[in-house]
Amino acid sequence: MAINNWPRDERPREKLLLRGPAALSDAELLAIFLRTGVPGKSAVALARDLLCEFGNLRALLGADRRRFCASHGLGNAKYAQLQAVLEMARRHQRETLARQDTLTSPAQAQAYLQARLSDYPQEVFACLFLDNRHRVIEYEELFRGTIDGASVHPREVVRRALHHNAAALILAHNHPSGIAEPSEADRRITRRLGDALALVDVRVLDHVVVAAGTFISMAEHGLV
Repeated sequence: MAINNWPRDERPREKLLLRGPAALSDAELLAIFLRTGVPGKSAVALARDLLCEFGNLRALLGADRRRFCASHGLGNAKYAQLQAVLEMARRHQRETLARQDTLTSPAQAQAYLQARLSDYPQEVFACLFLDNRHRVIEYEELFRGTIDGASVHPREVVRRALHHNAAALILAHNHPSGIAEPSEADRRITRRLGDALALVDVRVLDHVVVAAGTFISMAEHGLV
C-alpha cells in the first residue's frame, strides 16, 4: 500500500510534524529523506531494506559514494543530497558551539567533538582551543594518520596554542576501530602534551577519545 493511503498520523512526514522527529524510527526518518520508494515498495519499505543491508543508520550515512550508490533505490543524486544534509548538520553544531559564551559543561564539548570526529575512516587528532573563560577560540584538526594511529607532535600543538593565544584546550582524537577505550599510547601523549603546554601556561582540560556512537573523557577517568 502506498504511504498516501496510510492513516494520516502514521505517515512519516505527518507524524514528524505532529509528534516531532524523535518520535520516528530510523526507517521513518530515512523514508522522509528518500521521499519516494521503488516499484512495488513504499519509501518506508525501501528504508527498512536499506537499514538491513547496511546494518544500521550510521553505516548507511557513513558509506562511501560507490557503496552508497550501488544500493537499489539510491544513486548520485541521493548521495549528493545526503552529503549536503550531513554537512549542514556539522556546520549547525559548529556554529552553535561557537555562539556559546562559555563552555558550561564538558558535555557540550564532548558532543561537538564526537560529531566532528566519529565518521573518519582514519585516525584524526584535533584540538579545541579556549580562552581563559573557556570560550571557544577555534577547532583545528592537526594530525591525520592511518586506521590505527596518528603521529602527534607536541611542538606543533604548542605552536598552535600560542598562535591562538589560548589559555586552555581540549584534546581529541578518534578510534576508527570503534572502541573508545584510551590506549597506553593515548595516555603517554596526553602526559607529554600536558607537560609541554604547562611550560607556556596552557592547561589541558580533557582528552576526548571518540569512537562510533560513543566517546570517553580521559579527564572524567582521572587520566588528565
